[in-house]
Amino acid sequence: MTQAQTPLNVAIIGAGAISQRHFEGYEMAGAKVVAFADPSESIRTRRESEWRARGYLDFAELFEREDVQAVSVCTPNAFHAPAALAALERGIHVLCEKPLSLDLVACDELIAAGHASGAILQVNHHLRSSPTAQTARRLIEEGRIGRVTFMRLRQAHDWGGAAQVRGAFASLSASGGGTLLDNGCHMMDLARYFGGDVANIFARTATLKFDIEVEDTSVASLSFVSGALGSVENAWTATGWEESFAVYGSEGALECSNRLGRPRLRFVSRSPGSGDWGHADETWYDFAGLDEGAHAHHRSVTAFVSSITQGTPVVCTGEDGRESVRLVLGGYQSARSGLPFNLLEETK
Repeated sequence: MTQAQTPLNVAIIGAGAISQRHFEGYEMAGAKVVAFADPSESIRTRRESEWRARGYLDFAELFEREDVQAVSVCTPNAFHAPAALAALERGIHVLCEKPLSLDLVACDELIAAGHASGAILQVNHHLRSSPTAQTARRLIEEGRIGRVTFMRLRQAHDWGGAAQVRGAFASLSASGGGTLLDNGCHMMDLARYFGGDVANIFARTATLKFDIEVEDTSVASLSFVSGALGSVENAWTATGWEESFAVYGSEGALECSNRLGRPRLRFVSRSPGSGDWGHADETWYDFAGLDEGAHAHHRSVTAFVSSITQGTPVVCTGEDGRESVRLVLGGYQSARSGLPFNLLEETK
């Protein structure tokens, strides 16, 4: 099947806020969202009108009545695994929002189900599809910054100034964790994307602003198998919105942040013999159409469609998604014990 010959029929499970990015991405890719499932009657009514798609109460009813080749799973975290597993066991390709699941056993079940049925499992760590991150990765692989020595990754916000954390995110049973899981799993995946596997993690968490069951602030230190070090900082207590990374190497550095405006990637290096502390050579990378995350989400969805219709490599595999969950769970174990958590001693 090719996209030009037969449009891909897609369903979306969970029709809340993030699902709109998926819907837009499928439209851009030439796929057709024909159905969706959501337990909220008001959301179903609204999305039926907006998307012109058939709404169902749950994914079981949807799968019984609809012929779809792919689904996006956009439910609260605790419900990712059941919906994704039901689809994979039917041979339906799955794009699952992060985290892949809340425990490693469920992650393993999803990965095995995809292999058994031949269905693609992609985890929506959308930052891998950002041109800033993809360009940084290419420059690292080309050796442009030398040996990676240290990186700093940050995703922090204040829920748009809201007085309360939105929806299910405040609930431990529904979300599985706070900002270390919600934002941190993206940063953990990006850390591996730039620096490879992580040997150990030391994390601290706190609930400092909101009256919720989960943490709203976290800091984690990483030691990579390569010997490099890293810092992952996440918060729901940071006024405004920040998404940034900096990767330092023995011969250069890569920096990107949206904190002071439109994100741009800065490559910093030194000419031979340069000895000026305050100045270095700079190369700036600008990307058309780059905005506050929507662009990367759309690119992640179109990459998923391309993997199905054209056989292109999966941007973020189930195995990749499992590793980000493993890092986050290791972070929680470290925060509880007050000690570093050794990922190399833990059975993968």
